Amino acid sequence: MYVELKNIKKTFKDFKASDDVSFGIEKGKLIGLLGPSGSGKTTILRMIAGLETPDSGDIIIDGVRVNDIEAGKRGIGFVFQSYALFRHMTVFDNIAFGLNVQKQDKKKIKARVEELIKLIGLEGMEKRYPHQLSGGQRQRVAFARALAPNPHLLLLDEPFAAIDAKVRQELRTWLKKTISELNITSIFVTHDQDEAIEVADEIIVTNKGRIEQKGTPMEIYKNPKTPFVAQFIGESAVIEDYSKLKGFGDSKFTKAIVRPEFIQLAKNKAELKYIHPVEEGIVEDVAFRGSSIQITFKVGDITLTAYRSLEHDPIKVGDKVFALIFRLYVFNDTEAYILENNAMTDPMPVFI
Repeated sequence: MYVELKNIKKTFKDFKASDDVSFGIEKGKLIGLLGPSGSGKTTILRMIAGLETPDSGDIIIDGVRVNDIEAGKRGIGFVFQSYALFRHMTVFDNIAFGLNVQKQDKKKIKARVEELIKLIGLEGMEKRYPHQLSGGQRQRVAFARALAPNPHLLLLDEPFAAIDAKVRQELRTWLKKTISELNITSIFVTHDQDEAIEVADEIIVTNKGRIEQKGTPMEIYKNPKTPFVAQFIGESAVIEDYSKLKGFGDSKFTKAIVRPEFIQLAKNKAELKYIHPVEEGIVEDVAFRGSSIQITFKVGDITLTAYRSLEHDPIKVGDKVFALIFRLYVFNDTEAYILENNAMTDPMPVFI
């Protein structure tokens, strides 16, 4: 492992920011630290960078314990949420800042800055100041400045948070492609699961100072290992007693989570291939979501949400609908696992 955290603990007064945190990261991977506010993800990033000191435990980078090595000597680049560019400096001088501090040769500095300006696609903007750039352009400059001294590890704290939605989408794609080309080990903090799923090679889910699960975006999404991950990832509705639903046998747990993609919704029962496990519901809300219609409906006292194609007959509030729920995540206080609808014995239906 290129980066390892072993039994890291960090407390701020009565708040446990890191509670026995351990994980490893392979060289060249782009890792997303994902979790809600206050879950400890930024503290982890700052301890790796040397901006915070763990109370106990070891931080190892490329085989070297770095706990006692000051931040500036760890070979780490850091990109902040707020860009942290120098307002009085041009694009060129901002990117060159770290190289000038290292007192590198001016010709080498010029060559390196020009290389990075080309990498971030801002040729011709070398003499502009931060206020003359868009949010996306400023974040690219911050990225280039962090890369200028050739760090071994790149850390990004909520790198897209201050950017508008359309540019954020473009920047995500650009960042993933660029880091892959550079093959630099990178860790970014985010509370946006879509961002983590789209950008990261692997995701580490944090909660209350602890690591809930580590895996690829697909593993985290399809196979949540804890109740927190099952509820945090995706659009999850909690069912207090899923035994009320057809097709799900007895389990040692009573609570379950159902996502919209686990439900096939129809206006007529004939649209569904399976009849026995079908639930009847009443539509409570209909919302247009661009590429689909979000339908909120009630089966008895259970409220569920599903998506329906724009190509199918419209459904309105008050309509009766038929729902096939083919999968649940069942859970207790410590475990979660997938439970399939046992009344479905034929191949899976085509989703609508």
